[in-house]
Amino acid sequence: MKSFQKRNPVPIALVGIAVLALGFIAALNSDDLPVIGGGTTYSAEFSEASGLQKDNDVRIAGVKVGKVSDIELDGASVKVSFKVKDAWLGDRTSAAIKIKTLLGQKYLSLDPQGEGSLNPGTGIPRDRTMAPYDVLDAFRGLSQTVDNIDTKQLAQSFDTISQTFANTPEDVKGALSGLSKLSDTIASRDTQLSNLLANTREVSQTLVDRDAEVQKLLTDGNKLLDELSKREDAITSLLNGSRELATQLQGLIDDNGKQLDPVLTSLDQLTSMLQRNQDSLAQGIAKFAPFIRVFTNTIGNGRWFDNYICGLVLPSFGPINEEGCYTK
Repeated sequence: MKSFQKRNPVPIALVGIAVLALGFIAALNSDDLPVIGGGTTYSAEFSEASGLQKDNDVRIAGVKVGKVSDIELDGASVKVSFKVKDAWLGDRTSAAIKIKTLLGQKYLSLDPQGEGSLNPGTGIPRDRTMAPYDVLDAFRGLSQTVDNIDTKQLAQSFDTISQTFANTPEDVKGALSGLSKLSDTIASRDTQLSNLLANTREVSQTLVDRDAEVQKLLTDGNKLLDELSKREDAITSLLNGSRELATQLQGLIDDNGKQLDPVLTSLDQLTSMLQRNQDSLAQGIAKFAPFIRVFTNTIGNGRWFDNYICGLVLPSFGPINEEGCYTK
């Protein structure tokens, strides 16, 4: 048997490259692998997608068990493919698209029912699925409908009806008169209503675009409230301690009021005096600086004064100061 070094390196290199390629392909498709993948793939037919998107959650009783893998049009229906891991689905399982957040994010809700297991190749038929009504689409449709209304023609129609029923009983005339006034009010406020609905549409679209940020803000707010709830005892103790400290300080002041009053009075007089003589103190400190500088030079040579005193002893007293004061 040949040793590994004597074998032809070309087949070994080809086999190694093939193994690396297979490993790379398996890594890219790890979610589809049967053991370590994202779970078993199922499908469900809906009348409409209702805003459901790829990678949205798949939940059973509120617990996430997978995610939506694909959404495609299948004839008159919408086929939603999803993966479920570590969860049992019965052969009578129903599916519904539900709203996850107030901003319109959706998720796929499953209700596992039946005696046998659901066949991945069969899927969930349309009669066991339900799609919700999107509120944001309703507001958009309302704003577009109102924009297309001819308010002047509408007001004229109500006026015509009111004139037609002029000879009817008072109750009918009153109702028609109210409708006419309502139409006139709507016609006079057409611009304001259009601006209001346009702004509402912009706000709703902004909230949809910022869904992740708003959801994170709400999540962080919940975390803050949870942290405050956990530290409720500590905050309560801190507030009680502050209140007791204030009470003790008030009692201390009340008990020592007679002793503190003279001290505070003297302190007030001292501060007032310093305030009145502020300019004089500043001038004294400024003039004191040259003296300190000269005095420092005087004692800078050691433990003695290095000075020259002229005229302390007159020349007539002997050889101590015969030449008098020395000047340069």
